[in-house]
Amino acid sequence: EASLVESGGASVQAGGSLRLSCKYSRYISRYLAWFRQAPGEDRLGVAAISIYAGTTLYTDSVKGRFTVSVDDNVYVMTLEMSNLRPEDTGIYFCAAGSVLSLGAPDFDFWGQGTQVTVSA
Repeated sequence: EASLVESGGASVQAGGSLRLSCKYSRYISRYLAWFRQAPGEDRLGVAAISIYAGTTLYTDSVKGRFTVSVDDNVYVMTLEMSNLRPEDTGIYFCAAGSVLSLGAPDFDFWGQGTQVTVSA
């Protein structure tokens, strides 16, 4: 059964750092991604990674601040976030799909999300 479970969300001050983790079930997909959803907004693709090739994608606003990685030996995807800004606030979801993409429609399986709040 496909499963993704996020952890690591917290409240931090601007300029701080957080590490989010996503535990995924074996063979769930070839591609994983992190999405952020702020209140009243659509889910925004933040970072994506190919599990086997290691290729990554980032939305422009997080380039240089966020790093996505995966350890397929323990089935964990990590999002290292630094120099956090208030606009990074939202629920962060991990997702699994069949293409390397930042578009929500490309992903078939979703976790329940973890809240990140960045205060000014």
